[in-house]
Amino acid sequence: MGDYPLQKGNSMTIGRRQNNDLVIDNLAVSGHHAKIDSVGDGFVLIDLQSKNGSFVNEQLITSHWLKSGDVINIGKHSLIFHYTAGEEVPDDGDDEIDKTMIMDTSKYRTMVKKSHPHVPKPLGRRNGAKTMGLLACLKGGEGKFKIRSKMIKIGKHRSSDLVIRGLFVGRTAATISKRSDGYYLSYVGGFIKPRVNEKTVKQSVILNDMDIIDIGSTRLQFFERQRHHSKNKSPKEKHADTP
Repeated sequence: MGDYPLQKGNSMTIGRRQNNDLVIDNLAVSGHHAKIDSVGDGFVLIDLQSKNGSFVNEQLITSHWLKSGDVINIGKHSLIFHYTAGEEVPDDGDDEIDKTMIMDTSKYRTMVKKSHPHVPKPLGRRNGAKTMGLLACLKGGEGKFKIRSKMIKIGKHRSSDLVIRGLFVGRTAATISKRSDGYYLSYVGGFIKPRVNEKTVKQSVILNDMDIIDIGSTRLQFFERQRHHSKNKSPKEKHADTP
């Protein structure tokens, strides 16, 4: 299939649809199957609730911190992850490394066959309008944060786009990615998992207008607004870093 360079600070989507960064034209591959996010100095593979699952070194995963030599299996295709010579490699002792969530394969297949989750359509898909995501801090801080890039990181590390505090909050606790069908929140690391509308997020979930996101003691509300072209300047936004 060739080489696919991963850039620090960016994400790579993998799936059957043509709007993915890495397209795998195979019926065993979901339209949006998985993604690789750049987090700090490392990369994490996140399964996007695909029908047939994502595997690393023959183990079914929901999220996995990648190391050189890891073999990623998606459908019938294998991808080998490597750091390039001279590239900075995260410390194996990092508190987020190896927090891979693994499920028994046969049990997972049974669950998949029985489950047909309904995914509500976000605003942009319903009417074809261009939208922008917005986070408002309701607890643990103040201000609003506009989601201007394809992927933002939320966590206690200073490199996060949205910095939150808490003893058990991960250095990068979660990411929010903008895709063609809406905004997705994905759990990345840390003892405390994010919750959306009181439900724990174990992998990825699509966000809908006015959803409530809890990460540790911080509470955020997600808004999806249509973009309007106007000559009037909007009020200056505040950065939603929390104390």
